Amino acid sequence: MHLDPELLARLQFAFTITFHIIFPSFTIGTAAFIATLLVRWNVTGQEHLHRLARFWTKIFAVSFAMGVVSGLVLSYQLGTNWSRFSLVVGNVIGPMIGYEVLMAFFLEATFLGVMLFGWKRVPPWLHTMSAIFVATGTAISAFWILSANSWMQTPAGFEMRDGIAQPVDWLTVIFNPSFFYRLPHMLTAAYLTTSLVVLSVGARYVVAGRHWAEARTMLHMGIGMLAILGPLQIEIGDQHGLNTLKYQPAKIAAIEAHWDGSGPGELVLFGWPDAKTETNLYEVAIPHAGSLILTHTYDGTYPGLKDFPKSDWPPLIWPFFAFRIMVGIGVLMALSGLVGAFLWWRGTLLEARWYLIPMSHAWWLGFVAVICGWIVTETGRQPWVAYGILRTADAVSPVPGSSVATTLILFVLVYGVVFASGIYYINRLINKGPEGRASEAPETGTPVRPLSASTEAGAEVL
Repeated sequence: MHLDPELLARLQFAFTITFHIIFPSFTIGTAAFIATLLVRWNVTGQEHLHRLARFWTKIFAVSFAMGVVSGLVLSYQLGTNWSRFSLVVGNVIGPMIGYEVLMAFFLEATFLGVMLFGWKRVPPWLHTMSAIFVATGTAISAFWILSANSWMQTPAGFEMRDGIAQPVDWLTVIFNPSFFYRLPHMLTAAYLTTSLVVLSVGARYVVAGRHWAEARTMLHMGIGMLAILGPLQIEIGDQHGLNTLKYQPAKIAAIEAHWDGSGPGELVLFGWPDAKTETNLYEVAIPHAGSLILTHTYDGTYPGLKDFPKSDWPPLIWPFFAFRIMVGIGVLMALSGLVGAFLWWRGTLLEARWYLIPMSHAWWLGFVAVICGWIVTETGRQPWVAYGILRTADAVSPVPGSSVATTLILFVLVYGVVFASGIYYINRLINKGPEGRASEAPETGTPVRPLSASTEAGAEVL
């Protein structure tokens, strides 16, 4: 049986990056959440904020460790499976990855120990400052990783010499045309993902009648972030889409399943893009809506798939459906925040079981949206690994397919164990809840009845 090294290498990298991106998208937001809790505790002296910060620090530590373990192999894969990629664009990508280690990871590692173990060993101001530095480090890490990825999408500030990309203007390399859209889009996605997890845990405690003070804080902070960042993310995504249309029009054509660029674009709500017939099967579309979104005019036109050689077409199914899942979840998250803010304003949030119970189970939605976003980004760039510079087929290492298949199987097994163990331990931490003095029941309003034993047991799976 013939094993295609390129296909297997792509599957291996797709698997590891999909697994890995879950944890940075969570730890970026969690670190900022913990730092905010500690700042509030220093200002107000409310002890439940201190208990809550310690509780989430334990969850952060587990997630951070899994993120580091799952991310280490990505660098090795660039050398083992994608040596041609490293040769052609390594002069550009390599320094940016190095800066991420020097500026971000070292900062995180320096203050992470103080953040994790300094609760009673250092002054409160120093411990709070360490949490702020860790949160800053996670954002700096995102800065460099997104800069490198954005350059692969929209290369700039380089020249080709003997088939090798050489940087000529580092500011243009770093701040390439899509960077200012990808960075806020990813950071906002990370904060939204964490906010929904925080809201979910707070709702879970409320419906169970536990940890009232901590639960109220989690509800309010989670809802506040969703209500603010949810609509903002929709606007950022719209601007990001316009930038992608300018620099990667084939990706937009695949996302929208837009075939003919000679007329106004429809907004395809559902369909099955068929490359053979060059049509959408089972299509449900809104006429002219695609033009309104992408050109902001009723009859605006933009390139369709037929305007590009088939050899330059991205895969159609993956970006088409992943984009719709991502957008659907994003809208749902924004609505969840706005509805929660309305209930909070009305003073009925703690009694709204119809809202709290679904929210207690909604923790996973943000992670799915992040994964779908990366699927859109990476599959939509194909067949290029560095857009317009190096095709994916030309970037793979000359290694036997059997070797890649073996390591892929091992990765699936090891990552499965690591992921299952981490989720199991995080779930145990959440089941236990914040340590310390039991929180008081709500001071006003009708107390929320705890769930029945059978229902509460069903809600125990995070």
